[in-house]
Amino acid sequence: MNRREFLILTAAAVAGCSTTAPDPVSPAPKNRLVNAGAVSKYADDGVYARFRNQGFFIIRQGEKLFALSAICTHKKCKLVTEPDRSFSCPCHGSTFDPDGHVAEGPAKRNLPVLETFVDENGDLLVRLSAA
Repeated sequence: MNRREFLILTAAAVAGCSTTAPDPVSPAPKNRLVNAGAVSKYADDGVYARFRNQGFFIIRQGEKLFALSAICTHKKCKLVTEPDRSFSCPCHGSTFDPDGHVAEGPAKRNLPVLETFVDENGDLLVRLSAA
């Protein structure tokens, strides 16, 4: 055995006998709930962009209250709201209608509608899924 082979074998043995374990990594939560506040805050028709940085918009259309993803389905850029209540992607130009349907590509998939429900206190909860 030459010196090079000895060093490689020694390094492999030392690495295999290490007594320090790597730090445990907590698994990412499958999903999380965001409390968007009292449903009464969303009484007027429109797009509420307060939670854009958390990845969603709240939309009121008449009796319908729902949450849409604020992330473009093309390349995952954050969307911006337009005066006509549609959404546009500043990165590549995709646009989505007020219901989240693709109006103009390059995006091909509609915006996901996120699960929402009202808790016992009258607060709107939005479920964000890990993707």
